[in-house]
Amino acid sequence: MRTRVAGALLAVLALTVTAGCASDDGGSAEREPAGKSTTAADRVEPLADTPTPQLPVTVRSSDGRKVTVRDAERIVPLSGSLSEIVFTLGLGDRVVARDITATFAQAEKLPVVTRNHDVSAESVLSLKPDLVLAETTTGPDEAMDQIRDAGVPVLVVDPAKGLEDVGPRIGTVARALGVPAAGEELTKRSEERIAAVRKDIPKKTDKPRVAFLYLRGTASVYLIGGKDSGASSLLEAAGAVDGGAESGLEKDFTTITTEALAKAAPDAILVMSKGLESVGGIDGLVKIPGVAQTPAGMERRVVSIEDGVLLNYGPRTDEVLKSLVDQLYGDAE
Repeated sequence: MRTRVAGALLAVLALTVTAGCASDDGGSAEREPAGKSTTAADRVEPLADTPTPQLPVTVRSSDGRKVTVRDAERIVPLSGSLSEIVFTLGLGDRVVARDITATFAQAEKLPVVTRNHDVSAESVLSLKPDLVLAETTTGPDEAMDQIRDAGVPVLVVDPAKGLEDVGPRIGTVARALGVPAAGEELTKRSEERIAAVRKDIPKKTDKPRVAFLYLRGTASVYLIGGKDSGASSLLEAAGAVDGGAESGLEKDFTTITTEALAKAAPDAILVMSKGLESVGGIDGLVKIPGVAQTPAGMERRVVSIEDGVLLNYGPRTDEVLKSLVDQLYGDAE
């Protein structure tokens, strides 16, 4: 697995992606099969006023390149997090494709241009984009080079690792789209909402220990998050302790063992909702060796948050933090 959290999760999740996310022959993009429901709550909230891009602009990409953006009528964000930012800035009507991790309602009908999280250059180019937004983990490199060689500007954005990355990522995308003022407004809104949630977190002397487990039962993937999993910042903001990191797990993810769980000694377990479903819910979770013996397992105390938003560290992070807090302290007086 890749060392960065996004790369690690995408590489593992690729094992469970169903066919049909992109064309089998790598040609023009296809739509996902119909029938996959999205809850009404899984939506982004665009800014009240739709900004007008002021272009051209030249910005520096995290890969060291200078990228000049002359038009932003047809945008392809190659991650769910970047898609979320573009839509929340109010420019969602300019997005012409998505990565499989863009699961919110406004994006679900867009064609998917990745196959098992690998970019299909042919699919992207068939949509004639003005700008492609990518993460440092986006690949393969050959596909990204093919897109650049076709003359399409590609902006690579630094990865999200914690709450401190919310504003910088929004600002980077907003400047590339020629709407810096909207970026400042969205950053202010996001940071204020996160602060409001943190203000209402119950003050406890004993901070709950939480272990972040990444589960894909259909692929027999059972991992516990460590220092670089991406969850530590969120857990700390919620007034909790990352049990995996605290127990000495240095890597992003480690295969779950009874010993690792015993050292983490979680009072609660944080999981992605689809991961929990993949192991048969809480009943299946406690059957994973070592889980039932933890305080969290004995109390069946599990915090479940949607896959597509948990570690995005973007405009909806306040909602993620609130859900985490509500589930973690729901029984607090």
